Order: sequence, then structure tokens, then C-alpha cells
Amino acid sequence: MIKNPVETIGNLIEKQGISFISSIDENGFPNTKAMLPPVKREGIKTFYWHTNSPSMRIKQYKNNSKACIYFYDKRFFKGVMLKGTMEVLDDIKIKKEIWKDEYTKYYTGGMDRGDFIVIKFTAENGRYYSNFSSEDFKIE
Repeated sequence: MIKNPVETIGNLIEKQGISFISSIDENGFPNTKAMLPPVKREGIKTFYWHTNSPSMRIKQYKNNSKACIYFYDKRFFKGVMLKGTMEVLDDIKIKKEIWKDEYTKYYTGGMDRGDFIVIKFTAENGRYYSNFSSEDFKIE
């Protein structure tokens, strides 16, 4: 049993250079994509990424907010899957909070004149894998 899920899983997430996000397509199939780590995280409940607004994933999240994210530690063969919902945020306040000038290489129009958009994942529960066993847990 995980003694302190927030600390244990938070440490695993913090050390990863890649994260995986999943959405549901119009035919009900999962679609998974590798992403950079979240740009903002609140414990193991809330995560933020930025992406291009015309992306396929944005359309999928607007049609079906159910989502899954995954982080894994290749070195120690541990991983965590979090299930919940993904929101598409086109709010200037959160955009300003997350925006860095270096993002202009991805978003030529900048923060508010380009296709820069923020996605927010809120976890409801998860599954942690370590030492050849898995454990389900709820997120408060």
C-alpha cells in the first residue's frame, strides 16, 4: 500500500521528462500522445499543459472531457495512471500565468494572437505500479 500517494507519486512525476495524455475520439477509442511534462501541477490532482488550439486533441477534449494521463520511471520500472477530466482553457489569466517568452518558437502569434491554449487535467483516481504489483487509489 502506498503510504503517502501525494509524495510518492509527486516525486515520480517531478523526475520525468515526458508525460502521456489520452483523449477519446469520435468513435470512442482512446488516443494517446507523448507531451513534455506539465507546466504547472497542484499535487497529484491538477495538471496544466499548453498546446496548439487547432490540434486534434483539443477537439476531442471539447467533445468528451474524459481523459487519462500517465507518467513512468523507466529506470525503476514504476508508473502511475491518473484518470479524470481535461478542460480546454482559453482564459487570459491562466495563459499569462503559464506563458514564457521562449514559447514564441511554438506559437508565432504569441500568447494572445496565436494558437496558444491551455489544457487542465483534474484527476479523480489512479493506479500506481511498482515492485511488480499495482494499486488503485482515490484522489481527494
